[in-house]
Amino acid sequence: MPVGIDTSKPHSARFWNYFVGGKDNYEVDREIGDHIKEIFPGLVDVAVTSRHFLGRAVRHLAGEQGIRQFLDIGTGLPTADNTHEVAQRVAPDARIVYVDNDPIVLAHANALLTSTPEGKTAYLDADLYDPDAVLEAAGTLDLSRPVALMILNTLGHVADYEQARDLVRRLMAGLPSGSHLVISDSTATSEGMIAASAAYNASGAVPYHVRGIEEIAGFFDGLELVDPGVVQVTRWRPEPSDSANPADPAVSVDAYCGVGRKP
Repeated sequence: MPVGIDTSKPHSARFWNYFVGGKDNYEVDREIGDHIKEIFPGLVDVAVTSRHFLGRAVRHLAGEQGIRQFLDIGTGLPTADNTHEVAQRVAPDARIVYVDNDPIVLAHANALLTSTPEGKTAYLDADLYDPDAVLEAAGTLDLSRPVALMILNTLGHVADYEQARDLVRRLMAGLPSGSHLVISDSTATSEGMIAASAAYNASGAVPYHVRGIEEIAGFFDGLELVDPGVVQVTRWRPEPSDSANPADPAVSVDAYCGVGRKP
């Protein structure tokens, strides 16, 4: 077991990994996962559909907007269709920097460091709470050219909403016009999700705070929202293949997302 990894308490990256069918988790993560499934089975759909949103957003940005640089903060554990895999299938010359400061993610970082010969993938051990350091260290990217800033299922760990907004503002301030912000997070839009969040936070894990839809929308202040705006993750540009899986836009999930362009 890598040094610094605590298996006595649940961990958000391992917990999420369990929900999306991964193998990088421990008994303590599976126990709280199974407990939460009993309280609110819909959280599994949130995990799966949020992952599908990532793919659709990256394909849109790389394919339709010509974005060739991605800064993915709060990387989590690698599963299938990570940001670099999706982006480089569309644009082999895409460059991706993953950012996390968690020992378990660092231990799996090599799985994220594959790349096409034309592109580049890097992993940065840095902290969301220090945006200036993140931007200074993201040397794989050319910050004079547009960047897609990806912060997926991560901002809920920032307890204070205004602090979370300020972190997003500071990161976007360091990126040029034409850059995009991509956010998804679980939301306090049902009693089941609120109960699931309370059970998770009581487990000893680092707390995750679910927010209202208007608060998710607030992260995009000053940006031009890409259609269809801030919506459930299943309803952001659904694709024909989605009808055969849990990303079906008819499925209602307690997770909202958006993509915004910096003017």
